[in-house]
Amino acid sequence: MTEMNATLDPTLRSWVASANAAGCDFPIQNLPFGRFRRAGSAEDWRIGVAIGDQILDLRGAGLIDTDDMNAVMAVTPAARRELRFAISQGLREGSEKQSAWAKALLPQAQAEYTVPCRIGDYTDFYTGIHHATAVGKLFRPDQPLMPNYKWVPIGYHGRASSIGVSGQRFKRPQGQIKAPDAAEPSLSSSKRLDYELELGFFVGQGNALGEPVDIGAAEDHLFGVCLLNDWSARDVQAWEYQPLGPFLAKNFATTLSPWIVTMEALAPFRAGFERPAGDPEPLPYLDSPANRDHGALDIVLEAWLLTAKMRAAGEGPVRLTRSRTAQSAYWTAAQLLTHHTVNGCNLQPGDLLGSGTLSGPSPDQAGSLLELTAGGRQPLALANGEKRTFLEDGDTLILRGHCEHHGAVRIGFGEASGTVLAS
Repeated sequence: MTEMNATLDPTLRSWVASANAAGCDFPIQNLPFGRFRRAGSAEDWRIGVAIGDQILDLRGAGLIDTDDMNAVMAVTPAARRELRFAISQGLREGSEKQSAWAKALLPQAQAEYTVPCRIGDYTDFYTGIHHATAVGKLFRPDQPLMPNYKWVPIGYHGRASSIGVSGQRFKRPQGQIKAPDAAEPSLSSSKRLDYELELGFFVGQGNALGEPVDIGAAEDHLFGVCLLNDWSARDVQAWEYQPLGPFLAKNFATTLSPWIVTMEALAPFRAGFERPAGDPEPLPYLDSPANRDHGALDIVLEAWLLTAKMRAAGEGPVRLTRSRTAQSAYWTAAQLLTHHTVNGCNLQPGDLLGSGTLSGPSPDQAGSLLELTAGGRQPLALANGEKRTFLEDGDTLILRGHCEHHGAVRIGFGEASGTVLAS
């Protein structure tokens, strides 16, 4: 498990003034990684760290000698901590690096981004027990959760090629859909397009084929966390998902935030992981004292909606939901990685593990429209008079997240936004 260290000192301040502002997503205690270039340019993608409203070009500052983010992610945990310490030292008030490093800064407003690394494989899990229960009740009132849910982390392999970064715009998907009163399915555009409020966990060091990762070492193989929206065509999903699970309903687009918040930065925001009374204990390979003590992450997640009508009127987005991951996830990130490798599966630097929809226990904490509208039966009334059951063309869905805890500096994840276009 990552531990507290000098880079997390709440009294630290940066010579980048915007990093010291109250409520800033990217104070010096955060230092998330991403890939960027000057907006509108044809420059190569570079590796940067967000600090305040700026980006520090790591190669330009002489901190690394590569533009390969996967190579940076593949180093040992000790080397990773050493790089973080060097970045922190150079960005602190009074640092002798200020004059030189100021030349390696680019305002975030002048940058464009790509996915934070090369994503070779993407597995999406189903760790949100409140989401699983709510959705299960819609389709299986007598048995919302399948018998294996509390024993094994459920996951499926997604499509890495359609993963995009915040600002992604995608066409409304089409697929086979069978209406309840129809004798046969038909090919048509999805009418029940939804979002899913998730986290993405990036693998750092991989493991060799045939060598499972022990639960005690799992976090040494996790590089960091981002926001993830696993867009879902619910009508396509309802027809196709049995018996092998999601396919065209999920693989048309997945949107990530541009910044990876490292496991080191999240050390002050860990929480105990405890099963509800009466639930089965994890099998021994998925259990450890450290995972029970502080295996969970306490992150506030929000979903916001900006419709085309709001945009035309110059209005801002409205918040649809707010939840906390410590109340939502039935499995920890370490358990996901351990289970993924227990059969000998080899994970590689840059592989992505999705958490699944992280809904909270109350209805207003639901992480999808499927839950918020009771399967489309209870439309949401928006402040401007519009209504939504599912997403319409022109809608932009925005995910936000942050961590806040007494005795620690607030850190944020930025945004993961995506816009639905007509098919």
